[in-house]
Amino acid sequence: MSFAEKPDLRSATVQARCVRLPAKAADAASLAPVVETQALSCGENDLLIEVKAAAVNPSDVKAATGLMPYAVFPRTPGRDYAGVVIDGPQGWIGREVFGSSGDLGIRRDGTHATHLVVEAEAVVEKPKGISWEEAAGIGVPFVTAMEGLRRAGIPKAGETVLVMGVNGKVGQAATQIASWHGARVIGVVRRSEPYEGHANSPVDVVDASATEVAARVRELTDGKGADIVFNTIGDPYFEAAHKSLGLRGRQILIAAVDRIVQFNILEFYRGQHTYVGIDTLGLSSVATGAVLRELGPGFAGGHLKPFPIKPNAIYPLEQAKAAFIAVAGSSRNRVILRPWA
Repeated sequence: MSFAEKPDLRSATVQARCVRLPAKAADAASLAPVVETQALSCGENDLLIEVKAAAVNPSDVKAATGLMPYAVFPRTPGRDYAGVVIDGPQGWIGREVFGSSGDLGIRRDGTHATHLVVEAEAVVEKPKGISWEEAAGIGVPFVTAMEGLRRAGIPKAGETVLVMGVNGKVGQAATQIASWHGARVIGVVRRSEPYEGHANSPVDVVDASATEVAARVRELTDGKGADIVFNTIGDPYFEAAHKSLGLRGRQILIAAVDRIVQFNILEFYRGQHTYVGIDTLGLSSVATGAVLRELGPGFAGGHLKPFPIKPNAIYPLEQAKAAFIAVAGSSRNRVILRPWA
């Protein structure tokens, strides 16, 4: 009897093939993942999902290499996924879903497996016309971007959003969301290159290697400055971001290199600025699902588009180490595991 034909009984059990990290590694090259079989079944309010694709994020690599002390071992890594519900409450079986989480793959077993158990409230309907791999790649970057802009105040027509690191995946997601809501976007890059992602209006690009960023932003905004700076890099761009803020401007921070920064407190309070810190690792699967649902109309209407997935960035579970090394090497591709390859 197939799962689709199975009456609503509690609960089916599957033998899932899972990537397992037995212990933290010194670096990505030292990782020793293995593929093991584990029995999975879901509880009363859970879903059992057949995973069709799962993304590998920089946070997966950081957790695996000991940079997140709260990461547990052994465990199955992975935060993002897309798949089909094969067991759960009545009405769920057969639905195509995707999702993400701050705790999956870090504090509990995650998505780098053939199957996943997750709360029913955590999943989101997969947008039609989007592949499994594309849906699996939406998660962390779009959740980070949306949570940052939601916390800072969703930008609106007439406002300017400055995105530091605009060609990174969070930078591209922030650009899509801001331009979807009618804001003007200015992007900052480290070297001369165009904006690579989707946008709903033209994106002005500032080359930080050749131009003083804050001065150029003032020039582009007739002296006003940016209403929101989405700083995806952290301290290397902190001063430029600070000086680019307009009156009551908000700077969103999601990353750090050296952690400690200095800034002019007088300029801060006289400018009535706000700094917003975002850590999506603090969001549960259910909370992350709520953020993703806010993005649903954007994908349905074509205002938001998933990242293109290149064939050479898709790996089977048995090549999880190679996928982790690719992400650790700062690959610009969205790296995906395909459990059924």
